[in-house]
Amino acid sequence: MTQGEALTILKTGANVYLTGEPGSGKTHTINAFVAWLRACGIEPSVTAATGIAATHVSGMTLHSWSGIGISESLSRADVDRIASKEHVARRIQKAKVLIIEEISMLSAATFEMADAICREVRRTDSPFGGLVVVLVGDFFQLPPVSRNSEVQFAYRSPVWRDLNLITCYLTEQYRQDDPEFLGVLSAIRSGLVEEMHYEHLTTRRVVTDEEHPVDAPKLFSHNADVDRINAAELAKLPGKVMRFRMSDKGKDTLVEGLKRGCLSPEVLELKEGAAVMFTKNSPQGKFVNGTLGIVAGWGADGTPIVKTKDGLRITTEPMEWQLEEQGKVKASVSQIPLRLAYAMTVHKSQGMSMDAAIMDLSRAFEYGQGYVALSRVRRLSGVYLTGLNQRALEVHPEILEKDRDFRAASEAARDAFDEMPEADKISMQKKFVKALGGAWLDEGAKREARNMKGGTGGLPGRLAETLQAARDGKSLKEVAKERGLVASTIVHHLEELAELGKLVRADFAHLVPMDVIDEIHEALATVKGDKLSPVFHALRGRHSFETIRLVRLMR
Repeated sequence: MTQGEALTILKTGANVYLTGEPGSGKTHTINAFVAWLRACGIEPSVTAATGIAATHVSGMTLHSWSGIGISESLSRADVDRIASKEHVARRIQKAKVLIIEEISMLSAATFEMADAICREVRRTDSPFGGLVVVLVGDFFQLPPVSRNSEVQFAYRSPVWRDLNLITCYLTEQYRQDDPEFLGVLSAIRSGLVEEMHYEHLTTRRVVTDEEHPVDAPKLFSHNADVDRINAAELAKLPGKVMRFRMSDKGKDTLVEGLKRGCLSPEVLELKEGAAVMFTKNSPQGKFVNGTLGIVAGWGADGTPIVKTKDGLRITTEPMEWQLEEQGKVKASVSQIPLRLAYAMTVHKSQGMSMDAAIMDLSRAFEYGQGYVALSRVRRLSGVYLTGLNQRALEVHPEILEKDRDFRAASEAARDAFDEMPEADKISMQKKFVKALGGAWLDEGAKREARNMKGGTGGLPGRLAETLQAARDGKSLKEVAKERGLVASTIVHHLEELAELGKLVRADFAHLVPMDVIDEIHEALATVKGDKLSPVFHALRGRHSFETIRLVRLMR
């Protein structure tokens, strides 16, 4: 199934299990669905099975969202107690669409506990209290942590069956483009690793440090190896250690969850010459989560300048990791989006794309661990193996059979929707949006709405196109992508439109989170002149220059 076919099904309001191989575009597809929901005035509840995955989607863990915390089981009294908590009840009552990322790492017990709380709060015995539920993940990747030898995958739960999920199995590949390497990954995934696949990987075995890139990260199965290597490699470098401390906003419990999931440490220690990895995607497209580089120096304000493998020099300013709920930011942490790249665990690498990685899989102990590590890298030439054991190339045997069921279900769903008239699909989507209290706007209505707002006649083409894109309710990132420009250029266009008297607050207010406006207004008022660097630093880097410029336009 293609991403477009899956998105069409998601828009009908069906309960969906979205899956596919690493690099097939699961995150891209779910982000497109979330953007569409928000454009229709529907705010989804975005959660994840782990803290790391939650930071990738600006959401919270399902444990926090549902109020179950670290509980391993719930009595009837526990359900009543949690459901009676005002903040939990309000959150679940307001919810309309629940998205759960990395479902493979969620146990059946946790899945059922969250379901029980939703049923109790929403006073209905339907699965998850009648919420539209979208599950995202790949069971070939890391499984849930289990205290005994038997892993209880979420799909074993009766709740999974009762949701009547439509399976959307993405089959296109966007990360790897190396046929030989794809053959190895497919063999691991199908449980059919043969001698030739071992031979392909053996060609990537390295023994000495001279045989691999000095700036490629090392992936290990255990935390102790990671901490030891990062500390030792930094200590080898001459020069002064520069320390960058994380700042935060919000309730302590929420902030702590963000800190645990953030790939950048609370105290980031760097030296010139240190190998680093970006831990977040740049809104301007300069880097992505997993981009490698070397600290080449320090900016005027002491921030690190990173030289990437492509030769790009990036002055790296603080960025935010946020926890959003119902469209509002409940907590955030701000830190330089870097971490030392000498070593990291396979677990923390999940969700990343890398050009190269050095892997010690000699102590792999979990099904899927080797598969996750290998699939982070785009091509076989980027794999450098220092160790490999049998378990590293094994996936959970139960998943092999279950995967065939998922693929068959996806093919049946694709065929059914292919045969459906386009008008019927649109009708289903309209009914879904209306049922959740959203606003459906077809293309004609969108054009009419733009005309009612003043139109774009008489403007230069570049400004007219930017204004139309902004008025469509898209995010700044989406407007930039649609226009093929960076975010700062989009903001510059809006500034030009304001000077021409062709911009009103309603055109762009949705580009700025409401809860940051007052804070930025106050900072702007205390700083003299038009320079924004003092404002940025007064805000301790919590907000991007683009956000500050947009708030300035609101004055």
